Amino acid sequence: MKAFEVRAPHDFSIVDIDAPQAAAGEVSVGVAFAGICGSDMHIIHGDNAFVRFPRITGHEFAGVVEAVGKGVENVSVGDRVCIDPVINCGECYPCRIGRPNVCSAMQVIGVHRNGGFANQVSVPAANAHRLPENIALDQAALVEPYTIAANVLERMQPHDGDALLILGAGVIGLTILQVARAQGLTDITVCDVIDDRLDVARSLGASHTVNGQREDLEAVMAERTSGEGVPLIADAACVPALFPQLARIASPAGRIGLLGFNTTPSDLVQLEVIKKELTIVGSRLNNRKFPEVIEMLASGRLDATALVSHRLPFAEMGEAIHMIDHHPERVCKVLIELDA
Repeated sequence: MKAFEVRAPHDFSIVDIDAPQAAAGEVSVGVAFAGICGSDMHIIHGDNAFVRFPRITGHEFAGVVEAVGKGVENVSVGDRVCIDPVINCGECYPCRIGRPNVCSAMQVIGVHRNGGFANQVSVPAANAHRLPENIALDQAALVEPYTIAANVLERMQPHDGDALLILGAGVIGLTILQVARAQGLTDITVCDVIDDRLDVARSLGASHTVNGQREDLEAVMAERTSGEGVPLIADAACVPALFPQLARIASPAGRIGLLGFNTTPSDLVQLEVIKKELTIVGSRLNNRKFPEVIEMLASGRLDATALVSHRLPFAEMGEAIHMIDHHPERVCKVLIELDA
C-alpha cells in the first residue's frame, strides 16, 4: 500500500509498505480522506518533541472498516468511521478522573504511532466512531479539529449570553467559532491580521471582526463591552506575548482558554488575574468529544466542508505541503483524498 512517511525533518515521501494487520481489539480502516493539520507540519519541520521518526503522520481521517481483530464488537467490516486519535491507558490519575486526553502514557495516532496518511491504518476499535448515513466521509475526516474546539469551550464553561473573543482565524479559530455558534453563543468577535481570514470568519457567523494590525484590540473590546470586558477568550493564535493583553481584556470572572504548544514564556501579571479572579485553562486534544461533534454534523448545525480550501489527491501530498509552507495565506484546510 501507499503511505506518506516522514523519515526525518524535511525528509518525506510517499512510499510502498505492507498493509498493517488488525491485532486483537483493533480494526483496519481503509482511509478515504485525511486533513493536513498544523501539527502535521510541525512534525515535518522537526518541531514536535513527541514524535519519533520514521512516522506515518495524519490524525484527521475517516474511512471504511476493512478488517476487525479478535474481540471487536463495536464496529463491523463495511462500517464508515472516523477516528479519535487519542489513545489513553485508563489507569493513571488523569484517566481515573475522566481526563484521558492528558493521560500520563497517552499516545496520539499520527504522532506516537502511525496515522492516517496511508491507504490503510490499524487503530484501537474503541477509537473508531461509526457515522450516520448523512455524514459524508470528507466531512467525517474533519471531525477531529472540531473536537479541539468543543474541548476548549467546555474547559471555559460558557454561560448563556456570554460574549466570546477568538484570537486567530486559522482552522482552529474557525472551528471554535462554528462550534460556539452551534452551542448557542451569538456574540462572537474574531481577531486576526489577515483580512481574507476575517472574511471567512464573517461568512461563518462572527458577529464582529478585528484586524489586529490596524486596530487596537484592547480599545475595541473595551468600547464594545462598555468597559466590562469579555467573559470568554479563546487563544487560537498561540502567541505567548499576547497573554498580558488577554488578561486585561477579560472581564472579572472571565475565562481564558489556551491552546498553543509554544515554549516561549508568557508574562503573567498576577494582580490582573487575582483582582478579576480569572480562570486560565489549557486545552489539549479532545476529551471524548467525537460523539458530540458527530451529532452536530448529523443535525446540520456544523458544516465541515466550509473549512476546506483545497482538495488534492494523495499523489500530490508534496505539493500540498509546499503550498502550506509557502502560501499559508491562501490555505484554510487541505483535504487529501486517498481512495481516488
